[in-house]
Amino acid sequence: MTEQTAPQNGSGLPSGRAGRVRPMKKVTALVGSPHKGGATHTAARRFLEDLESFGDVQAEIVVLSDYNIGICRGCKTCFERGEERCPLKDDRDVLIEKITASDAIVFASPNYSFQVSAVMKIFLDRLGFLFHRPRFHGKTSTSIVAFGIFGGRKIVKYLNFVGGGLGFKVVKGSYLRTLEPMTEKAQQKLERTLAKQSRRFHAQLLRPAYAAPSLVGLMAFRISRTKINLMLGESNRDFVYYRDQGWFESEYYYPTHLGPFKKAAGAVFDWVGARGQARVSSPQ
Repeated sequence: MTEQTAPQNGSGLPSGRAGRVRPMKKVTALVGSPHKGGATHTAARRFLEDLESFGDVQAEIVVLSDYNIGICRGCKTCFERGEERCPLKDDRDVLIEKITASDAIVFASPNYSFQVSAVMKIFLDRLGFLFHRPRFHGKTSTSIVAFGIFGGRKIVKYLNFVGGGLGFKVVKGSYLRTLEPMTEKAQQKLERTLAKQSRRFHAQLLRPAYAAPSLVGLMAFRISRTKINLMLGESNRDFVYYRDQGWFESEYYYPTHLGPFKKAAGAVFDWVGARGQARVSSPQ
């Protein structure tokens, strides 16, 4: 599976189930299992097939083990001087480009030693600078975790947190018990879970790309941007990125309307960030 042709209505755009014309959405599943045809790969494929059945989704599966992804050396060059200066020359940027070209991402991983698989963790580690400079606002993410006895719930929680940190709107993921051989009852439960998740995910894809921020999201943005503005200078890539995005003057990461309460809360968060930095900087 890479893409599926959607039914056309003469305008070049697919018709929704209610007859409305909707633009196509690109959804990419990043699969962290090297076992093609295994439980994780099969679940991701089924989820994407359910999405494609809505008629306005083009889907692609990307198996991370097919790409050259180096192990992060912890040199912090990407944080301080920019990701383009990373000493590892591999396929990281190819994969980032696939995310950038997508409307939504699915993180799919098996449970390996009660965490995501090694290749998934290596890839997420290589995106560390994007937690400082999130760039996937307006996009949606979810997760699928295949597990045996225990641990799936915590991995989904981790991937939900990762998605939010990267800027995605997160649709709660699913953890699927895939003990082998699977009984017919277990297989039916798995398919129902994926179908339900695909409906929730598709509904999110139809909502406006940019929603008003939550109070927690607003707090995180305003305090972090205040500290970056006060702590760092133009030699630091985080400072330059925030400056170039206009984030030192904006209400949030993207244009949005804040009601009176959130406007006031934002001002308080700015004050908290500045006061906290003043305490750190003042002599003891």
